[in-house]
Amino acid sequence: MFFVPKVMSTQHPDNATPSPFADEAGVIRGDGEVQEAADIFALGCNEQMWDSEGKEADNQVVRKLLTGYPDFFTSQRRLGRDVILTLRVPNPFIERDMRKSMVEALQSIPSAWDMAHNFYGDGDDDTAPIQEVILPFTTSAEELALVEAYYRHVIVGQEAHTLLGDRLVKDWVGEFYPKQVRVIPLIEDLEHLFYCDKIVEEYLHGRDLPAQRVFLARSDPALNYGIVGAELILKVGLSRLYDLEQRLGIPLYPIIGAGSVPFRGHLTPVNIDRALKEYPSGHTFTVQSAFKYDYDKDTVRQGIAQLRAHERGEPVPIDQERARAIIDKTTAEYQSQVRRLIGVITAASRHVPKRRERKLHVGLFGYGRSLDSVGDEVTLPRAIGFAASMYSIGVPPELLGLTALDQDDLAFVREVYPSLDDDLRAALRFTNERHVKELLGDDYLALVGKFADEIDRVHEGLTSAIRAGMDTHTHVDISHYVGEAGQLRRFLG
Repeated sequence: MFFVPKVMSTQHPDNATPSPFADEAGVIRGDGEVQEAADIFALGCNEQMWDSEGKEADNQVVRKLLTGYPDFFTSQRRLGRDVILTLRVPNPFIERDMRKSMVEALQSIPSAWDMAHNFYGDGDDDTAPIQEVILPFTTSAEELALVEAYYRHVIVGQEAHTLLGDRLVKDWVGEFYPKQVRVIPLIEDLEHLFYCDKIVEEYLHGRDLPAQRVFLARSDPALNYGIVGAELILKVGLSRLYDLEQRLGIPLYPIIGAGSVPFRGHLTPVNIDRALKEYPSGHTFTVQSAFKYDYDKDTVRQGIAQLRAHERGEPVPIDQERARAIIDKTTAEYQSQVRRLIGVITAASRHVPKRRERKLHVGLFGYGRSLDSVGDEVTLPRAIGFAASMYSIGVPPELLGLTALDQDDLAFVREVYPSLDDDLRAALRFTNERHVKELLGDDYLALVGKFADEIDRVHEGLTSAIRAGMDTHTHVDISHYVGEAGQLRRFLG
């Protein structure tokens, strides 16, 4: 059985409005995420990412869902057939301090199968509640193959080991199901997104798979390359995957990892058409926390239904050489401005409200990778914290890098990224013109000018108060203002 959901709920903490499953501090912890999964399934979402990367994951989630909500998970809404959990595990090559968390997560898959098997009691050995795992920061087919092989040879393979002479492990604790898991690459950096088809083709070679899902990031690429770079990189990746699918004759199902803020993909319950226009060949779309909690439930339910109703089409055509030239140009300007702003970004990030219990976990700049144009290392908050920090001082991150574009560049970008102007209009409503002039200069202020009549002046006042509090180190509750501004925007970052 190969069930390919269209709507994946994730645990990205980009919500400004605290979740109903959060504690008094507005933070979702432990069983709150189990409640969240049950709730989002009830709203029509048919997949929940269960994240053990950068946070403590509850490996008893299947047991808690089935025993806590037995009437919901009936045979008519079976976990593993109608709704599924998909594990996101750390990449041992990149996140070395979290390597054993991958082992713990993979070890939980057979026990989850046992729990579901006992709950349903129907002898259906083919429907596992967890069938796939997501590997972040994928850079090679070997990384995917290692996860698959570790699960098959070590996790399942232990059932054939003998104990105390001739006693088989499986005779003692039972067999291990499922016998294998599928591995989804999450590809996040420019070079590997641009040539994601090569990773996928190498991984598929010699494997008899009916289909393959491929997760293309939209959030971290924006943090590293700016909004224009992130959009063009994603368009190239989708185009190359489509060409590979046609050539191999194997269905490839792209997952688009977009958040609510335009900088991170601009996917909200009231903006579904934008995502379907920009990524028509996408199959699965992520529903992050702002999508779920910064809108009322009926609106969320309608947005999920619209995503589930869409049918894949062909990707937006794109001249890849022209796109690469623009990506390089805008990235250089974007990263130059980020370096200039690192002090104020870091200061603002200290006041961004915490929405989930997470370990310290920074973006690609923080994994010991340098910015190639200079060769130094710049450590930033993750994309959500970065965007929240920039918006909180009235300097939307969508601005950064745009001054590198000439009129010919803009014409090309608008052709392959038709939502550019609408995305900028939505973002620049939350500008503080004085702060843009002070921090970025007149060229960037001129970009804001065409949208000046649409600026939200209440939000602008909040950003002035936030910046004043940061500059004077007063005891004013800056985090409260940051949260209030986020609620006006309907996203934190």
